[in-house]
Amino acid sequence: MSAPKPLWSPSAARVAAANVTTFRATAARRWSAELPDFDALWRWSIEDREQFWQSVWDDGPVKASRQADQVLVDGDRMPGARWFVGARLNYAENMLVRRDDAEALVFVSESGARRALSFARLNTEVARVATWLAAEGVGTGDRVAGYLPNMPETIVAMLAAATIGAVWTSCSPDFGVRGVLDRFGQVEPKVLFAVDGYVYNGKAIDVADKIAGIVAELPSLRRVVVIPYNGDGPSLGTTLAAVKGALPWAAAGAAGSSVPFAQLPFDHPLFIMYSSGTTGAPKCIVHGAGGTLLQHLKEHRLHTDVKPGDRLFYFTTCGWMMWNWLASGLGSGATLILFDGSPFHPGPEVLWDMAAREKVSIFGTSAKYIAALDKAGFEARAHDLAHLRAVLSTGSPLAPEHFDYVYRAIKADVQLASISGGTDIISCFALGNPVGPVWRGELQTRGLGMAVDVFGDDGKPIGGMGELVCTKAFPCMPIGFWNDADGAKYHNAYFARFPNIWHHGDFAEITAHGGLVISGRSDAVLNPGGVRIGTAEIYRQVEAFDDVQEAICIGQDWDNDVRVVLFVRMKDGKTLTPELTDAIKKRVRQNCTPRHVPAKIIPIADIPRTISGKITELAVRDIVHGRAVKNREALANPAVLDLYKDIPDLRT
Repeated sequence: MSAPKPLWSPSAARVAAANVTTFRATAARRWSAELPDFDALWRWSIEDREQFWQSVWDDGPVKASRQADQVLVDGDRMPGARWFVGARLNYAENMLVRRDDAEALVFVSESGARRALSFARLNTEVARVATWLAAEGVGTGDRVAGYLPNMPETIVAMLAAATIGAVWTSCSPDFGVRGVLDRFGQVEPKVLFAVDGYVYNGKAIDVADKIAGIVAELPSLRRVVVIPYNGDGPSLGTTLAAVKGALPWAAAGAAGSSVPFAQLPFDHPLFIMYSSGTTGAPKCIVHGAGGTLLQHLKEHRLHTDVKPGDRLFYFTTCGWMMWNWLASGLGSGATLILFDGSPFHPGPEVLWDMAAREKVSIFGTSAKYIAALDKAGFEARAHDLAHLRAVLSTGSPLAPEHFDYVYRAIKADVQLASISGGTDIISCFALGNPVGPVWRGELQTRGLGMAVDVFGDDGKPIGGMGELVCTKAFPCMPIGFWNDADGAKYHNAYFARFPNIWHHGDFAEITAHGGLVISGRSDAVLNPGGVRIGTAEIYRQVEAFDDVQEAICIGQDWDNDVRVVLFVRMKDGKTLTPELTDAIKKRVRQNCTPRHVPAKIIPIADIPRTISGKITELAVRDIVHGRAVKNREALANPAVLDLYKDIPDLRT
């Protein structure tokens, strides 16, 4: 049998032109380091972290009013390490380096409506809103919140807040009132930017009542600014009338105003992100300006090969960290393509029509979206994707067969980068490598500067599946949790399992190629007979069946052990027959192991998801075991949980 071959390898010309190739050569000369290839670069980046991160800073180059006295202090402490001590900088200033008339932001709605902002206009708008915020008494460290879709004004408001040293936090307008209050209520914003409505799946959705409900329970608010989604129409007037004292977007500052960029420490708070909140109130994760900036510059330029003039797209909402990641593309001179709406309205072609029309260079999305395209039998090859160099996928593990799908149905000559990290680090532990091959089912590489390893339960490296960890401090670690004065919540979230080691909570394996395979969250790992099984391994097999739309798998406590229970949502008009049940079990047995085979396969009408779109095995597991789900407001469809109560088949 011939040895397996990669699905894709970059051409020699592409390798030579890559940002990371230039970076590697420059670093080798500067530091007299032997860096013959990417693997050597990764090893050097974790062995000589100060040199590596200084190189990332200089490659930016990061715009700073004061350089660091020391790159790393207490580097052996997690938490506790401090980066670029003494430096003074501003995140927004580093995003607004371009001031020309090229397109900076392009907004496309699902209806096809399009509008754009140039880099020059973006600078002007940010200055206008930043000046207004300062005049309203918003200062360094104050919180500014957005209840907004992925539209240009959201980027402007965020950069305006960062300009004056305020802290930005956001939720998308599909969040319910309670879900928003569970988040914003903890951080007490002074100003709220909200939208007057939005469109999804062909339906106009009014949010005036939700905004009024949110504002009524946020006593910290001094001002509410309403942004019109479709121009100054009746929806704007309705929303302004519903929220006493609210201002329209156009009134938030005057054209021609300006305010200086606040020069702040490297670890000054920039963003507050939120955990999913499915096991209690969402944790408020505070990310620093310098760490976020450096990490995103590294990921965009060295792992994604973003260059000035590239057109960068990620299908995301403002409730997901990939929005923050996308926004930072401005720091590499890219044009950001912002899409809002359903990716399947009027059909699966909508994003690819946009990608062709907008000449997208890098197309980012979720693994579930790629799986849904495959299920729909959609092929993008007929589209003009000549400009497309890379497809990025995250949110959940990308199944091996969906690697095949991308190369078969989207484009053969494209870098497919399955990436993985999280809200916890506002970035990734595993990423693409633009100068390396793509192997079926594998994330290409561990992140540069990220000492990623896989541990067994004994806290030692393991050859095989285990706990994803990071063994050395890195700049984009959170600066803490909000309202966690002694750091206990922060410590318990990441460092309690393995002292002085970041424990991420993913179930992973390092491959022979130096990449990673991730099999889901380790808190959702199944444990039949004491053998740990990642749920993603089962999903890959089950969702290959045409009649199955999607599945969710849990471990049920049974007979002093754990048995695997699989719930399947069938496609419309399809049913779970005994024959299909047997076929699923057979496929799982053949392609996984006998222990993976579900003891029960049960049809279900729907599957619960978090507001960010991830299925939530833990909530289903709690319901099946008769336990209360602590925070239903964290779910997009909490009523679905009732489907899992008192199922007779689970009592036998």
